[in-house]
Amino acid sequence: MTIPTFLRLVDLLPEVERSEGPDWTGFKVHGKAFGYLWERTSTVGLKQTIAEQLALVHERPDVFEVQFTTGQFGWVVVYLDGLDQDELVELTYEAWRLSAPLYLIEEQGGEPPRLPARRRR
Repeated sequence: MTIPTFLRLVDLLPEVERSEGPDWTGFKVHGKAFGYLWERTSTVGLKQTIAEQLALVHERPDVFEVQFTTGQFGWVVVYLDGLDQDELVELTYEAWRLSAPLYLIEEQGGEPPRLPARRRR
């Protein structure tokens, strides 16, 4: 997957706030962080449950690594070139859902957004 695809996906999620750091872009919903992008390394950090964090890293250590844990959440570093579009959508939506208030999740219909198909030139 590519950085522009990740950014298009994040733009489809309701009420996402962006913040720029020196080497990263952070993503929050209602003041709660759910993701970070490091363009230089084509990686994203995504909030997950600890169980999901451990499963992802165990199954595909070439694509996922432990970033950190805090409370009941385990953040993973994701190497974008190791994912297909469906995986990126699922992981990003889950990260957003873990931070979003219930009314936003319900408004979203409990389903991840669909990326529009890109036209080929």
